Amino acid sequence: MSSLALYRRYRPETFAEVIGQEHVTDPLMQALRNNRVNHAYLFSGPRGCGKTTSARILARCLNCEEGPTPTPCGKCQSCVDLARNGRGSIDVIEIDAASHGGVDDARELREKAFFGPASSRYKIYIIDEAHMVTSAGFNALLKVVEEPPEHLKFIFATTEPEKVIGTIRSRTHHYPFRLVPPGTLREYLSEVCARESAAVEDGVLPLVVRAGAGSVRDSMSVMDQLLAGAGEDGVTYAMATALLGYTDGSLLDSIVEAFAAGDGAAAFEVVDRVIEGGNDPRRFVADLLERLRDLVILAAVPDAGEKGLIDAPADVVERMTAQASVFGAAELSRAADLVNTGLTEMRGATSPRLQLELICARVLLPAAYDDERSVQARLDRLERGAGAAALGGVSAPGPMGGGGAGAGVPIVSSGGGPAAGYVPGPEAHPVAAPAGPSGPAAARAAVRGATGAGSGAATGSDQGGGDRAAGPAPAAPAPAAAPAPAAQAPAADAPA
Repeated sequence: MSSLALYRRYRPETFAEVIGQEHVTDPLMQALRNNRVNHAYLFSGPRGCGKTTSARILARCLNCEEGPTPTPCGKCQSCVDLARNGRGSIDVIEIDAASHGGVDDARELREKAFFGPASSRYKIYIIDEAHMVTSAGFNALLKVVEEPPEHLKFIFATTEPEKVIGTIRSRTHHYPFRLVPPGTLREYLSEVCARESAAVEDGVLPLVVRAGAGSVRDSMSVMDQLLAGAGEDGVTYAMATALLGYTDGSLLDSIVEAFAAGDGAAAFEVVDRVIEGGNDPRRFVADLLERLRDLVILAAVPDAGEKGLIDAPADVVERMTAQASVFGAAELSRAADLVNTGLTEMRGATSPRLQLELICARVLLPAAYDDERSVQARLDRLERGAGAAALGGVSAPGPMGGGGAGAGVPIVSSGGGPAAGYVPGPEAHPVAAPAGPSGPAAARAAVRGATGAGSGAATGSDQGGGDRAAGPAPAAPAPAAAPAPAAQAPAADAPA
């Protein structure tokens, strides 16, 4: 197998092969069909998105014996010389402006530019990293770029078009390139792996696309690295996460489930696994933030996976859908905000583990904050706990406890009192939910009863007959709490 880098082996040779840049390639192809080609072009955009490749393709289209044409024949001498593995053409000159951007280099280019092409239709200068040309160098080129001879074409490629002086930029046709969408890039990488006869596990390509950040060249380099280190089983998910430094999905599942259950022990065990496994805490927090983002989207759009809003395998999307259904909307939004704030605070932190543990504690303890979002998150937990109690008579998890009937941690309502299903006292034993409203209705009724604001509103006096029958439900725990006044009677008589 060739040792040539993957991005060089699959470099496009025609505009039709360039992916994700149709807003540039289509107008250029139409201009070639109409034979309305400008004398100077400016290609700008992020690195690795096809600027220099498109400049070479344009030169190939212009100098083809059948051209100017949007589809080079690939058989004439010019097309062969300018092909992917061609020897190059003397009439197409590529200049790296990073090392040839001075005024002397510009003067030398200007002197040679007036000589006609050796064997092709046009003499074409491709100036890469054009923003590195000095102001004096651009000024030396200004006259020849403004009024070049008929045989001369200029193509400037740069990642920073604002650094190209306005007098040069105004004399060019500017085409801005963009980052390639993840879906398009994933399909392209899948085709490359198929052509390479390489086995790649599900879940690897989304990681490669994420590492490439929309750059085709960067993504191809990452894929090349994974293929080079692949064993007999091909590129596995475990190998990709270890090599690229991303967090394994099982750790993210564990921490999300711990947040959903309010299980502090499980959450801090995951933190310990992250540190002991040698994972970067900052990377873990960044991956957790992305997982919470996916959960927020799935909570709002249940079919986000089918619509392409979530870039993950089907089984992972299904698992995340189940996780999103456990949370309330306020809980997810609050957790994402806290993790995002924590990630910002971790920059330059001397103890990333401590910062990670504090983030987990903030997410697990909405009762420690009195802002509106935290109160809404506590209401979400109350609704979830009341619904579980109504279905099975099982207590909901506490704010930091492991949950379960024996956890002994009462849920505190937004008004400061105990939630439905618990009685005050030294042993906060759960009480089976009485017959009546269940789910969100029961939780809201419990909150109103605990705060003492409008207890009659829960009796259903202004609702239908079914609701009136269920109205006394919040008052049902009263008999269980009856001994409390008797126990306090001596204390009440003491002042007398």
